[in-house]
Amino acid sequence: MSLIKSICRRGLGALVLAGLATATLGLAPAGAATPDEIKARGKLVVGVLTDYPPFGGTDTQQQPAGYDADVAKLFAKSLGVKLELVPVTGPNRIPYLLTNKIDVLIATFGITAERSKQVLFSNPYSSLTIYVLAPKSLNIKTAADLKSVSIAVARASTQDTAITKIAPPGTVIKRYDDDATSLQALISGQVQAIGASNTILAQLNKDYPQLKIEPKITLREQPNGMAFRKSDTALAEYANKFIATIEQNGELSKINQKWFGVPLGKLPPMPKF
Repeated sequence: MSLIKSICRRGLGALVLAGLATATLGLAPAGAATPDEIKARGKLVVGVLTDYPPFGGTDTQQQPAGYDADVAKLFAKSLGVKLELVPVTGPNRIPYLLTNKIDVLIATFGITAERSKQVLFSNPYSSLTIYVLAPKSLNIKTAADLKSVSIAVARASTQDTAITKIAPPGTVIKRYDDDATSLQALISGQVQAIGASNTILAQLNKDYPQLKIEPKITLREQPNGMAFRKSDTALAEYANKFIATIEQNGELSKINQKWFGVPLGKLPPMPKF
């Protein structure tokens, strides 16, 4: 499936999978709070996105797959238990966790002050980076270079705000209704560059390698953490040790290489609120 079709269709697939998960989980909520309880049960239940590849998507059998799913597999392996992956959506991620339908969220969940009022975050295990993306042949090294470039963004998005802030007067910023339309503008040559995340970069290079798209300017970095219920401090502490281990032994970098085509860079620090 092409990148644009994937973006347009991903919401429907996520809703279907999440609905099935709701029906199943209603019969057997999780509720484990410590590593020992999970080991005794023999299963770790993890909420993952299925509408945000390559962090969270689906495979050819429509099962959850992606960066987050691979991290979840290693997490369950470290505990010595089986893994159950439960599809969640952006809006229902926190409700699924707080109502004990899952043990933990590994779902491209940005660590923010507002969210930290409801959940307990682990240290970052990934990051979502927003860039100015353009072909390798295009000379963009600083914000000043944008003046001679036409650039597409999704209207009112994070990248729209960031680019508007740094772009010099006269920069041609073309705002589109969504990511799919702005991507089409880049692919068809209507614009020379685009404001987008590393997820878009990975998919562009997979589907349109001939464009030779690369990051030019880093606009923003969002650290993502696992999320736990506030009372599950022991499990969160275990997760922090686990994340440190797979970062140090290279397993996390292998996952990043698999899904994004590059080794893992230095993870951002834990935000302080």
